Amino acid sequence: MFALVAYNRLVALSQRVGQAFADIDVQLKQRHDLIPNLVETVKGYAAHERGTLDDVIKARNIAMSAQGPAQVGAAENQLSGALGRLIALSEAYPDLKANANFQQLASELSDIENKVAASRRFFNNAVQEYNTAIQQLPAALFAGAFGFTQKEFFDLGASRATVEQTPQVKF
Repeated sequence: MFALVAYNRLVALSQRVGQAFADIDVQLKQRHDLIPNLVETVKGYAAHERGTLDDVIKARNIAMSAQGPAQVGAAENQLSGALGRLIALSEAYPDLKANANFQQLASELSDIENKVAASRRFFNNAVQEYNTAIQQLPAALFAGAFGFTQKEFFDLGASRATVEQTPQVKF
């Protein structure tokens, strides 16, 4: 009876981890969809900043093809850095900074960044609960035999402090 209850709990926790990662994926897709519009808006004002624009597009493409929490975390970290440089361009171009479309896109980006952070926290909490459950008795006695293994956290690695700060958008 204990094994049946523990097994069902592990299945539910595993599903919760999968759902939490899917939630992150939804937020990141919105972020990825917003980037081309942002780049096009900036391109009109800062055409000679080609390197920065190319870096953002390359980082976006890498982030879109990343798989699993570790790869996604690393790719999104690179994308956040490129986006930070793109947003910083607005300081050098007052017309861009005053553009209503740019302001709206930057505001949407900031909102999405906050949603990604919240989704990441929810995912990591779900992973922590799941990993704890497979290590506790009685589940620990059979979890490995039924294929329940530790899940990876959505970790940002060494540049965690940089990414945990929402990009500063100043107008």
